Amino acid sequence: MDDKDDPVHREFGHPAGGRHAVASALTAFARQGIPLKVVESFRAANRAGGFDCPGCAFPDRNDGRGVDSCEQGQKAIAWEMTRRVADAGFFAHHPLAELRVWPDRELENVGRLTQPLRYDAASDTYRPIPWDEACRLAATGLAALNPGAVAFYTSGRSSNEAAFLWQFLARAYGSAHLPDSSNLCHEPSGYAMKDMLGVGKGTCTLDDFEAAELIVVIGQNPASNHPRMMAALHRAAARGATVIALNPLDELGFRDFADPKELGGLLGRGARVARKVYRVKIGGDLAALKGVMKSLLARGEALLDQEFIAAHTQGFEALRDDLAAESWDAILVESGLTRAEIEEITDLYAASRATLCTWCMGITHHEHAVATVQTIVNLLLLKGNVGRPGAGAVPVRGHSNVQGNRTMGATGKVPARFLDQLEAVFGVPVQRAPGLDAVGVAQGLLDGTLRGFLALGGNFGVAIPDGPRVRAALENCELTVHVATKLNRTHLHPGRLGLILPALGRTDRDRDEVVTVEDSMSMTHASRGIQEPLSPAMRGEPALVCALGEALLPGAAPWGKMAADYGAIRGRIEACLAGVFDGFADYDARVGQPGGFWLPNAAARRQWNTASGRAEFRVHAMAEGPVHRARRRVGPQVLALMTVRSHDQFNTTVYGQDDRYRGIFGGRRVLFMNARDLAGRGIADGAAIAIEGLAEDGVPRQLHGFRAVAYDIPEGCVAAYFPEATPLMALSLASRITATPAYKEIPVLVRPAAAG
Repeated sequence: MDDKDDPVHREFGHPAGGRHAVASALTAFARQGIPLKVVESFRAANRAGGFDCPGCAFPDRNDGRGVDSCEQGQKAIAWEMTRRVADAGFFAHHPLAELRVWPDRELENVGRLTQPLRYDAASDTYRPIPWDEACRLAATGLAALNPGAVAFYTSGRSSNEAAFLWQFLARAYGSAHLPDSSNLCHEPSGYAMKDMLGVGKGTCTLDDFEAAELIVVIGQNPASNHPRMMAALHRAAARGATVIALNPLDELGFRDFADPKELGGLLGRGARVARKVYRVKIGGDLAALKGVMKSLLARGEALLDQEFIAAHTQGFEALRDDLAAESWDAILVESGLTRAEIEEITDLYAASRATLCTWCMGITHHEHAVATVQTIVNLLLLKGNVGRPGAGAVPVRGHSNVQGNRTMGATGKVPARFLDQLEAVFGVPVQRAPGLDAVGVAQGLLDGTLRGFLALGGNFGVAIPDGPRVRAALENCELTVHVATKLNRTHLHPGRLGLILPALGRTDRDRDEVVTVEDSMSMTHASRGIQEPLSPAMRGEPALVCALGEALLPGAAPWGKMAADYGAIRGRIEACLAGVFDGFADYDARVGQPGGFWLPNAAARRQWNTASGRAEFRVHAMAEGPVHRARRRVGPQVLALMTVRSHDQFNTTVYGQDDRYRGIFGGRRVLFMNARDLAGRGIADGAAIAIEGLAEDGVPRQLHGFRAVAYDIPEGCVAAYFPEATPLMALSLASRITATPAYKEIPVLVRPAAAG
């Protein structure tokens, strides 16, 4: 077991992407002992008749030309296609007390789960049990609990079919506590856009990247988190579009990227993609965007799309008055940008005839996330940049089917019409009251009101803030059930009855069945695995949920029929979504189309499903956030911490210790700091430090064993890797309205380790 964490900082010296990305993908398969499977993967990933990559949700090209995968996707595929197994022999020799001290990457690297498992408290180990017994135990455990005390979590990698069945099982049982991955990432995007545009999804397709004149990338690092998006940005820049970024870090992919799918890229020839990276302070995006709008209006309303504003919007006058009253001094202080930089951005926006704004969790992981997303949409509406080619709003989602899960109703709040049709289709009553989101479920675990926790994938106890306390609370549950492909840290904290049920992954052949997924731009398509399962005991997630349903609610649905034929599930999805979401007519027949089909987006057609029937401008002040409040309580030495992903991870899955694009090798317990902040605290570059989280709930939270790294980051701002840094934040540190954890706005104190 490799548990060494001894980070070294040195320059990478090469472009992002390029031959190093290809070499890294090949190495990922070699490390799993399956070097030849990389050929199968490149042929089948994101291709018609193949499987949808289990990584990010960026859309497929669907032109049938060449490879449509990336380094990060290939790492995720190799991780899943491994022939290593976490079998009965492994668990017999490794009690959970031992496994809890293993690094997260080593837990998952053990291999695939291949048998149903039950926790045995006497030996502190998981032991294999038959499927029938596992389902019976789960059903008995659920029957003994009040449904209102049970949560059903959904990971964004689950298929449409599995997510639909999961939410039906929960609601038919009597629980609407359906937290999902979206609660932890783009919940603010969905709420903000639904409120303003009438649609909670992005308004663009991949074709719009080919038509945009200006692409504004806000709060994201696509070179590491969505590398296929970098290829789209690279192509746009190469044809003459202007790409700019607003981000605290000048990430390598923006300034030097080589597309590994092109010969020049393989030869190491990189190119600048973003004309400029505007280095906003952490949390400064709203102020920066208000500055751009203020500057635009000061140049005269002739620069606006006045016809669009008059015909399609409401609330412009209130926004205009708010911007006129806003102080430039406040805008510059809060944004961290200069007046000249804001004027530069305004010049580009004013000149562009088609602007596309794309953002990720650098925007949504803040207390004022909803306000910031709505400020982005305000900017787009001023020039009519919604509902025309090359223009629109693009929230880039993480997990490959997190948007599809939400479409399927796997969330605590759904339209009444969906519930009506769910009851009509299945002929049983379902829970109609809204349920808890992810933060609400975590709080329910901590206060003991929740007694059961079931998870369709994911690593909830690591992804959620306050992870150590939440994982300890899981052990107090009467029942925990995890549907999983691999072991992770959350599984090491079972309830009194703890079960793990092994599922097939995207790359595994599930008889002759296909499942479907929806990407970030509303394309829905089929996914078919290509490799034989490691064990006959592994089940496809839809069939697995049907087995649980048969044991718990045998008369509630034709579970056996749906398990045998996933088309029968899709028929019921179509019936339940009629009139709720457009585009599901002939669902089962259309999934066979190469490339799938697009779910129509009313806002993209300039149809506004809002109360006014128009797109709504929204006015937001530059309000105080948690860092402001902490500085007022403690002093100016408080720093703003944002969590980031390394290039060697995907969400909570960590593949290795390197982050080559940022020059970090051999470890992850680092804190990126401005050199002036280091000097002001008497901390040397590379020195050991202690980090204290300044939560407002009074609970002490500290991390030790970290090293400071001098880095080009705005003064007063620091960055550390997710999930290592999340124990510093309280559950209460979340976005307003949507309760999404504010992982990018954690107030902290940093001291030399000796003083910690």
